[in-house]
Amino acid sequence: MLNAAEAAMEAAAEDDAERQRNRAKLYAPPGGRRRTPAGRQASPTGAGLDMARAQSLAAQLAAEDANLTGGRTG
Repeated sequence: MLNAAEAAMEAAAEDDAERQRNRAKLYAPPGGRRRTPAGRQASPTGAGLDMARAQSLAAQLAAEDANLTGGRTG
């Protein structure tokens, strides 16, 4: 799908500069992300889950899994 989007954007571009801007926009990291000095992507502060939310999601997952498997484990 990414190749199709890139091809459509390139076909609609009027010049090479616009093609480069489109390509940079298409392959840019997701919003809110930044690079560390080592070049790795870092999450913005506060982007993680707190313990209560993580436990809530785990409980929801376990309930859905039990529902789908008919309560069988293993």
